[in-house]
Order: sequence, then structure tokens, then C-alpha cells
Amino acid sequence: MAKLIPIYTWNKSVHSFNVNSDRLAKQPWFQGVLLLGCVVLAMLLANLPFTKDLYHSILHTNLQAHLSSPDGKVDLLFPRDLTIEKFINDILMVVFFFTVGLEIRREVAHGELSSPKKALLPVIAAFGGVIAPAVIFTIVNHGTAAASGWGIPTATDIAFAVCILSMLDKKVPISLKVFLTALAIADDLIAILVVALFYGGNINLPLLGVAVLVIAFTLLLRRMGEKKMFPYIFNAILVWALFYYSGIHATMSGVVMAFLIPAQSRYNRAQYIHKRNHYIALLDQMEGIDSEPFPNGPQKHCLRKLEGIAHGTMDMSYRVEHALGPWVNFLIMPIFALANAGVEISDASYFNIFSYDPALGSVSMGIFLGLLLGKPLGITLFSWLAIKFKIGAMPENANWKMFFAVACLGGIGFTMSIFVDTLSFGNQLPEVTRHLRDAGKIAVLLGSVCSGILGSVLISIVNRTPAPIHQSRECSPGRL
Repeated sequence: MAKLIPIYTWNKSVHSFNVNSDRLAKQPWFQGVLLLGCVVLAMLLANLPFTKDLYHSILHTNLQAHLSSPDGKVDLLFPRDLTIEKFINDILMVVFFFTVGLEIRREVAHGELSSPKKALLPVIAAFGGVIAPAVIFTIVNHGTAAASGWGIPTATDIAFAVCILSMLDKKVPISLKVFLTALAIADDLIAILVVALFYGGNINLPLLGVAVLVIAFTLLLRRMGEKKMFPYIFNAILVWALFYYSGIHATMSGVVMAFLIPAQSRYNRAQYIHKRNHYIALLDQMEGIDSEPFPNGPQKHCLRKLEGIAHGTMDMSYRVEHALGPWVNFLIMPIFALANAGVEISDASYFNIFSYDPALGSVSMGIFLGLLLGKPLGITLFSWLAIKFKIGAMPENANWKMFFAVACLGGIGFTMSIFVDTLSFGNQLPEVTRHLRDAGKIAVLLGSVCSGILGSVLISIVNRTPAPIHQSRECSPGRL
């Protein structure tokens, strides 16, 4: 006879599993490890003989709806050219960019970019980390078919950078961790501007004008104090559709609408305390009045009111970011990695980073050198100039050796770099475009991995180096 397991033991084990799962998901390194696992899985699916055909056929599955009238006069396919791959890159990634916009706005309002003193150094460093890789890529590929991919090595992936910093733990000063995070956020904003300005299609001005009117109306709603979420969500979907058909990449609608979401709460601190105390007093008065178990009907009403008051004290921007965060980090970004990192490697030439073709150039060399060398050199050089001219201040308890080592982690460019790669080289023949994009993705992966390894090794080496006696004077703000 089988041994019966008490139900309470099973419940305890399930509860323990759920708690451990929640703790695991909250670890700062977990998202990076999850994305890396999706990259490996995508590469396997795209190259194993028994999965590669299925993998590519799924990505190219058409999702268009066929709309026709009974008389046959109206016959439409909507939306245009929508496959699963485009659904991920043009719709799901809108949500990703929306949360990026919310994060940038929060940092500008209350975080590491909220004041000139805090923002100047990471923002200036971010510009250096964009300009140097773009220059290196352009030097390598000037006048070739790959020249338009200069934006690929300009972005820093915050998830992988934070993952490595968390694993290095106390080897990196907290001030440099904050600096790199702020730099990655500023870097995202610059990358968004690069995509909007240089990687859109032909602009349909009438549709763009309608989108601007909708954005202006949304801004008016916010100025009038509208706190309900539905009008903002409806307008966001409308702006996405208008951007999608106007030639501006649809993901930019997510960033624009993120900056229009109200950041003011319904109740201030005094109002919250007053309302909270009122309903807590009512709960106390109802205690012991009847024999019904807690909470009875009136008590449930008070508890719902307390829940609404707490909800109204948090602004809509925070609530939306908090609600979307897990979906973006643990669903949308892994799906994006699965859909875009699967490069079919037909021959070993993809791994020959330094090969050069006079007509095609070398997208691999430009991206690899841009991430591995351009990023840390640009970040460090622009930061040195900012501190030299007293525009910014050296992060506390840091020195230039550790600063450069951390700057190497800025060369981890996974998510945004691959996204820009999917938009590049569209003016070439289809087979040339596919080859350049696939080579670009491989170079992004190799450049990011090498940047992570180089940064980690340098941080470990610098961390073992005995600090000079006069370190605190050398690392004080404004000194070199």
C-alpha cells in the first residue's frame, strides 16, 4: 500500500518552493542569467538539424487578420506584414521601451539623474560611450554596405551589467555601481534618440501630425489632473498605431507615452494620514460589536477603503512600472532574446571577427572593437575631461584604475544593440541584409561576453592591488 503524505506537509513544501522562487527572481543577477540561458537556447534552436526549420517557421508565421465585407468591396489584411518576429519586435518591445521610459523619468525626477551634480558625470560619460564606438565602427566600415550599422555598438545593457556587478559584490565601490547604473540609463535614452532619428522609415507627415495631436491631448489630460488609467492606456495604443504607420519606429511610442503618465499621487502625506486614521478608528469601534468572524461586512468596507487610500497615495507612474516590471524582465526580454539571438551559423566565417570585405566591410570588427575598446575608452576619456574641468566629480572611494575596469562593463550591449541590429542594413539586398544582421548579432554576443570577462578580470586585479596611502586625497571629488 502506498504511503500517504499528509496534505499539510505538501502545502508547506509548495509554500517553501514559492518563497524560494520569489527570492530567486529578486536576485539582481537572475535576470542576466535568464537572458543568457535564452541566448544559448536560441542558438541551439536555430542550428540543430531537427529544430532549425521549426524555429524559423514559427518566427515567420503570419499574424495578419483578413477583413472583408459581405459584398467583397472591402478586402484588407490587418495589420501589415505582421509576423511573430515583428509582433515581438514592434509590439512586445513597445512595453519594454515604455518601462525604460518610466525608469528614465523616475531617475530624472528623483534618482541619480535628478540634479546637475548627480547627472553630469554619468550623462557626459554616456555620450563618450556612444561617440567612441560609433567612430570606431565608422572608421572600419566607411563607404561599405555595413556603414549604416554604426548605432549597434553604442548601447549598454543594464541587466547584464548589474548581474556582473552583483556577482563581484564588494569588490566594486557602491558609488561606481550607482555610476554605472545611471550611465546605462542615460545610455538608454541616447540609444532611444538614435533609433528615433536614424532608424525609422519614410515619414508619413499627416499620420505623424495626428499622433502629435493625441500626445498633446494626453498632456492636457495630465495638466487637468486626470488620474484614471484608461485614457492614458487608450491614447498609448492609438499613438503606437499612428507611429507604426507613420514610419517612426513604433517602440518610440512607448517612450513618449511613458513621459506623459502622471507622476503625482492622488493623496499627499497629510491626506493619507488623515484618511487612514479615520478608517482605522472605525475599525476599532467595530471591534467586538457582533459575533461574526473578522472581517465582517462593515469591516471589509473599511479595509477596501484603506486599500484604495494606499493605492491612491502611490502615483500612477510607479504603479504601472511596478506592475509591468516582472512581465518585462522575465517574459518580454527572454522572448526577445529567443526570437533575435537565434543566428543560423552556416559556416565558421561568422566567428572570424577581423575578416574584411571591400564591398560589405566588416560589421563584426566594427561592433566587436566598438564594444570592447570604444565603450571603456569613450566613457573614461569623457569622464576624465568632465572631472578635469570640474564639471563632474569622481565617484566616492574610486580611483582611475577601478573606474576604467568598471567602464569595461559598459561594453556589454546585448538587448539594445541587438534591437538596433534588427533595424539596420534595410537598404541592402535581402540576402545581404540577413548576412549583415546575423554577423552583427554574433559580434554583439562575442563583444558583450569579452567586455564582461575583461571588466570582471580587471576589477579583480585592481581589487587585489594595495591602495596607496594618499588614495583618499586622489579620489576626492574634482581631483585626478
